[in-house]
Amino acid sequence: MKVLDLACAQGHVFEGWFGSDGDFLQQQDQGLIECPLCGNHQVEKRLSAPRLNLGKAEAQGQPASHPGTTRQQPADVPSVPAAWLQAMREAIAHSEDVGSRFAEEARRIHEGEAPARPIRGQSTVGDAVALLEDGIEVMPLPDLPILKQPLQ
Repeated sequence: MKVLDLACAQGHVFEGWFGSDGDFLQQQDQGLIECPLCGNHQVEKRLSAPRLNLGKAEAQGQPASHPGTTRQQPADVPSVPAAWLQAMREAIAHSEDVGSRFAEEARRIHEGEAPARPIRGQSTVGDAVALLEDGIEVMPLPDLPILKQPLQ
């Protein structure tokens, strides 16, 4: 099994697991690999350091004595914590998708014309600002492909 560091055209870094380099190239040629954050199919391999099993010292929780033996994500690349992903999935699972009627429905709920419930949908920036100015709480949620996939 090969674990490769990959990056999409938007700069998101993630891991991919493949049976061989040939498997990676075949899947890349067929457009089967996509960024789990943005869904971009323009994915390329990045340089990565191998993970070396150094034996007994590491198994006992002691740090490796050889530099460059563990893989680290560059400091300038944001990571998406599993807890955040789970929280976003919970918010999506426990809210009603009202689509493009979001601003209208949020206002109806606020004014008591519709039953109070958690909703989500799409809104223009102007409509969202107008809701906030009227004291109606809204929070933007990202629309990321990774939110639709199971946590591993």
